[in-house]
Amino acid sequence: MTSQLIDDRPDCTVRRISVSAMENAVYLLTVKATGAQLLVDAADDIDALESLLRDGAVDAAAPARLELIVTTHAHWDHTRATAELARRTGARVAIGAADAGQLRGERGVDAGILLEHGDRVHVDGLELEVVALRGHTPGSVALATTTGRPVLLFTGDSLFPGGVGNTGNDPKRFASLLADVAERLFDRFGDDARVLPGHGETTTLGAERPALPEWRERGW
Repeated sequence: MTSQLIDDRPDCTVRRISVSAMENAVYLLTVKATGAQLLVDAADDIDALESLLRDGAVDAAAPARLELIVTTHAHWDHTRATAELARRTGARVAIGAADAGQLRGERGVDAGILLEHGDRVHVDGLELEVVALRGHTPGSVALATTTGRPVLLFTGDSLFPGGVGNTGNDPKRFASLLADVAERLFDRFGDDARVLPGHGETTTLGAERPALPEWRERGW
């Protein structure tokens, strides 16, 4: 499986593959100078994930190594290869604190890093900010790049082209997620910020911003 080069920055590359019948997006950031890698959502298909790591290694000037797996949320389709990839690579695992119990119960993975809103994750100088987006799951998080333009937002299942993630027809969960997405993403980042979701196509905040009132009105 050949990965898609999403972005080529002075300090890192960002690659993507889709795995499984659910077409889960898996993203890999590789630091060019050192080969350090961070993977977002080890969703499924360990062979495809290892191929993705090899593709990223070509982008680096030093031998590559996966240092961190960040899980945007604990739903089963985003975590199927987490335990095996961590075992094979020795990478640490991070997840929103409120979702850690589900990851442990379903996958037997004790995440070494429990994420809260405003935290930063680091690999060899590459920094991503943690943005909690509560509603799809209690511990759902997005990741935002802190250097370079445009900002990249890895949103898991919390924000897609056309709306926020599934909240089970629960008005409280929907209100929570929409409020977090509006205040913590749309109110903070510019229209050029790229949204890299957990399934489907990418978009920008600018493309989605005019629809916020419609999303609020329809309730999903």
